[in-house]
Amino acid sequence: MSTLLDTHPLEKILENPQKDFHSVRAMGKDAFLKQGLPSAKAEEYKFTNLTKKLSQNFDSFEIAADFELTEEQVNHAIFEGFDGYRLVFANGYFHDGLSSKIEGLTISKLEESSLPLGSIAKAEKDPFAALNQASFEGGAQIALAKNTQIDKPILILNFINPSNGNLIQPRIWFETGDFGEATFIEQQIQLEAGDYFLNEVKEIKGGRNSHIHWYRIQNEGKDAISMSNIETDIQQDATFTSVNISLSGHMVRNNLSLNLLGSNSEGNMYGLYLTNGNTHVDNHTNVDHTIPHAESNELYKGVLTDNSRGVFNGKIFVRQDAQKTNAFQQNNNILLSENATVNTKPQLEIWADDVKCSHGCTTGQLDEEALFYLQARGIGKDKAKGLLLYAFAGEVLENIKDDSFKAYCINLIQERLGTNLS
Repeated sequence: MSTLLDTHPLEKILENPQKDFHSVRAMGKDAFLKQGLPSAKAEEYKFTNLTKKLSQNFDSFEIAADFELTEEQVNHAIFEGFDGYRLVFANGYFHDGLSSKIEGLTISKLEESSLPLGSIAKAEKDPFAALNQASFEGGAQIALAKNTQIDKPILILNFINPSNGNLIQPRIWFETGDFGEATFIEQQIQLEAGDYFLNEVKEIKGGRNSHIHWYRIQNEGKDAISMSNIETDIQQDATFTSVNISLSGHMVRNNLSLNLLGSNSEGNMYGLYLTNGNTHVDNHTNVDHTIPHAESNELYKGVLTDNSRGVFNGKIFVRQDAQKTNAFQQNNNILLSENATVNTKPQLEIWADDVKCSHGCTTGQLDEEALFYLQARGIGKDKAKGLLLYAFAGEVLENIKDDSFKAYCINLIQERLGTNLS
């Protein structure tokens, strides 16, 4: 256990028990105290010392409170071209009056439910998931009815106001019935300047033959410290596809785990991180194949410049009974400056013998021959670089099936690359 727990300002959060979910919170607190905050020697946080960073940036923590939002603020935050529904949160608290009424989808506050929180995203697996379970406020249960296909994407907007508390802990339990289908787009909107620690947990339970697309865009303030734990159970004949785009933030850590629990299930994990300045982005992924005839696909790509840092650690487990598994994992990175760094570690553990699995990683610079080829055909150097980088990133973006969100991401990436590729 880390001795940092005795002096770290996060410890004080657990001194005052929060209301409701007494047994759930007690289990979270117990798991947190047993693990302690991860030290610099902790293998899972070897390249991302969140404990030290939080100590450096915060003298104390206050659990964020709810605050009022206006219709104008919400409308202003929705990206151009979006045609769909919206679910609105403020510091992780659900705002029913500003959210869409969606047939077949039920949203309720977590304190009004009796859910087995922590049964998917287990507190003992990560100390920050445990901290959230022990002390979260607000949150929502989202339930998709059986045989319901939502015809338009659902935008989850979480507005952040650090002046109402610097420890923001969103928590969502999403469950879909059998044969349900929906697309979610998740975005954090920072309303006021200020340091904060975003520590979120999402537990996603997919029914049989359900099909869920979960897209996230991380484009917060340069001072934001963000930690997320997202875990999903995928049942027979179901698919779950995640696309995560990380563009900014001081230190960002994303834990994403997929549990393939039924035959013919499929889990897809795609990520793109474009970092500059002193941004630090760490993607830790986990795919657990527990049953025969299941498939997983994973592709993460990074473009890093200035003093930024990227971390990728991907694990694929194929259990002994999981015969006929197909599992693919790849991480590719381009470094655009001498001071940019990336640490990458793809991992594959197989206990079954009748499988098709592969993993790998690459780190390098732009292809000088390709750059020369484009310049020789009259394309300026900056635009040529932009074309090559966009082509590199495009393989991830192609997995976004909602056209308006894809266009929004393309515009942000073109802006980051400093060139208009149209």
